[in-house]
Amino acid sequence: MHRAGGLCEYCRFPEIATEHSFHIDHIIAVKHRGATESRNLAWACFSCNLFKGPNIAGLDLASGELTRLFNPRTDVWSEHFAWQDCWLQGLTSIGRTTAAVLEMNHPDSVAVREALKDEGLFNPEERS
Repeated sequence: MHRAGGLCEYCRFPEIATEHSFHIDHIIAVKHRGATESRNLAWACFSCNLFKGPNIAGLDLASGELTRLFNPRTDVWSEHFAWQDCWLQGLTSIGRTTAAVLEMNHPDSVAVREALKDEGLFNPEERS
């Protein structure tokens, strides 16, 4: 939790702005032999954790290639994602695939980010 700085390590949603508890996510799921140790754990919002489930890869919509998901322990967030206002843009195959599998731009998620931005509780420029 401390390492994540109060943000989901996938979509950068602020923990203080949700009624739902954040979860400890196994980056590589236990069913895929992922260990329960710090280097394989991420702090995830309810939505990212729910949609990620045990997934470790998905299809990149641009290339159709099977692509691994973003790994908060080994990847640099800003190399794979960028904000376009309240829309989270995948910059790479990893970013695009992760955004799609975790449904980071689900209409409800975008609407919540927009409402929080209007209230001054979410600033995409500070979440990069």
